[in-house]
Amino acid sequence: MAEGREQLGIRTLFLSEHPDAAPPRVYVKGQVVTVLRFEQAVDPARTRLVGGDGRFETVGVLGRKVVLEPRRDLDPDEGFSLLVALVDGPQLPFLLRPPNPRGRGSADQQLNVFKDRESYDAMVSALVDSEKENQTLRAENERLHKEESSEDHALAALLTAEAESQTPFKVVEHFSGRDDDAALEGTVFRGKGKAAVVFRVKNLHAVRSWSMKSVRLVGTSDSRERAIAVRSSAAVIEPGTSGVIGLVVDGSAFLEEGTLTSLRLEMYRQDGFVQAIVRLDPSLLGK
Repeated sequence: MAEGREQLGIRTLFLSEHPDAAPPRVYVKGQVVTVLRFEQAVDPARTRLVGGDGRFETVGVLGRKVVLEPRRDLDPDEGFSLLVALVDGPQLPFLLRPPNPRGRGSADQQLNVFKDRESYDAMVSALVDSEKENQTLRAENERLHKEESSEDHALAALLTAEAESQTPFKVVEHFSGRDDDAALEGTVFRGKGKAAVVFRVKNLHAVRSWSMKSVRLVGTSDSRERAIAVRSSAAVIEPGTSGVIGLVVDGSAFLEEGTLTSLRLEMYRQDGFVQAIVRLDPSLLGK
């Protein structure tokens, strides 16, 4: 069960019995459906979204489920109140917030809400969440163990620390660009059987933090993803500050059925948009 939910934003929420407890948070994202699933039927006449007119699609109530969908991403400082009324029960308040890249970085796709921690369904849901978390931790430990002995990750760490002189890489070219959120300076390096790229990112946004969501390295002709070593100076770059991201590509990534091919490096920021695309030519593989 946990394996089937590995990539889904499903979590268990137990409601507090304390009368002064803060409303539990539900993390929502633009054009992503979030479903709150309760133990009993929901009263649609008394369930409502406060202050979200025009920002959300019409709130849906289907039996024991409440369906939410923001029309666009919420700003970092925005929050909306959702009041869910169970049939023959009180209204339950929830606070709708955008995902936090420094904490929970993804939206809730399904939230299983329980008042009784001891019920069978509550214990099963909590057990599945626990197993999913354990699997994630095991995978992360395995990844970190592999990276500890990885030459490419060690080189990426040196580049991130701006210690190029301690690596076999030589500068090939510089490039730069900017948008409303970030200014980026890039450097492409040639190495001995390897290539590397360093991004220096400055967060230009007044209040929103910047972070790298993912990196993809693909062939320009086959779009098959290749392995790449990545290191960054900070997980999150706060407004007005800068960070460095170092990436190292082994020469084997340039091979496609025994023939050298060009690659395309794509870096995605926290909101899923592409921040940079860099073409890497096989000529970067120095001898």
